[in-house]
Amino acid sequence: MAKQPVRVHIFNQIYTVLVDGDSSGTQAAQVQAIAQELDELMTMIAARAGSGDSARVAVLAALHMGDKLKAAESRLETAQCKIRQLEEQPGKIARMLDQLLES
Repeated sequence: MAKQPVRVHIFNQIYTVLVDGDSSGTQAAQVQAIAQELDELMTMIAARAGSGDSARVAVLAALHMGDKLKAAESRLETAQCKIRQLEEQPGKIARMLDQLLES
């Protein structure tokens, strides 16, 4: 699949990012949304920290987004565990019914 350039604006800088090209533009839209969220986060961090040091702001933003990712992964793992438990229940119920009918 051909790569499509997408221009994004993050913390007063413009970057060109290559994404997989698709007719719907979904990948490009996702990259632009992530870039906008990152720009807003970095702007907020810079205002609160009183620092315009872009490297420091970028590291703090990366730590924040990494924390959000870990929390999302944890929630996903919990949900997957619950789904596995629910998937096992019909089999358990069927075995219990079989045992009751055999008695």
